[in-house]
Amino acid sequence: MIQDFMISGLVDHLARRNRVLCFDRPGFGHSQRPRSHVWTATAQADLFVKAFMQLGVRDPVVLGHSWGALVAIALGLRNDYPIRGLVLVSGYYFRTRRLDVWVMSGPAIPIVGDLFRYTIAPIISWAMLPTLIRKLFAPRPVPRKFRDEFPASLTVRPKQLRAAAEESALMIPMAAQFQSSYHSVRCPVCIFHGTADQISEPDQARNLHRALLRSELHLVPNAGHMVTYADTADITEAVETVGGLVAGRTAPGETRTDQRSG
Repeated sequence: MIQDFMISGLVDHLARRNRVLCFDRPGFGHSQRPRSHVWTATAQADLFVKAFMQLGVRDPVVLGHSWGALVAIALGLRNDYPIRGLVLVSGYYFRTRRLDVWVMSGPAIPIVGDLFRYTIAPIISWAMLPTLIRKLFAPRPVPRKFRDEFPASLTVRPKQLRAAAEESALMIPMAAQFQSSYHSVRCPVCIFHGTADQISEPDQARNLHRALLRSELHLVPNAGHMVTYADTADITEAVETVGGLVAGRTAPGETRTDQRSG
């Protein structure tokens, strides 16, 4: 959701010197997610390209966090819309066995899932939300600003529960579809990942770094899934560096050594 990036400070940091566009992905926040479409990462990338074209955006640097990293990669794989660079944060890039993914996909099942989402699922989700949020930030504490400002009520609405469940079901198939094409990403890429991420293991980032032609890897010590909060300044710098927006810094592809940030 837009609020996540705004609360982390990324939008404000980047907007000091750049034009910043921040989107709710389909079904999250206040956006719609029509059931007439299967919202794969590729389909979402198509939607964003249409938005970029309408807004007159050319050659953007695209930052994607978590599932959004797959959407960013889908943009990077397109041949009809140039991307200046990608910054991928806490993503899932290679197929693994994930029982939790299938368990979380239940609310996406037609009819049965609909009944669940409009009855007890919001209650269960609201009760589980504090534990999930702590897991997202662990081993670091949940920032006070996040606790005070994050619109938790948006995340337990039936519409958003369906969006999250559908993306759980699509996560492994999308990674499996993309993993043989990573060498085709031509733009520079910066990869950020917490070394203590409990949602997506750090090896996902290491393996992607090896698979890409031009990439720089930042493993953030003692950080979990919400690296956007743990390493906001370095992510801001990476966006500007990848895009060549700041002179005098090394662009990804010039080195392939692991970068470690505190």
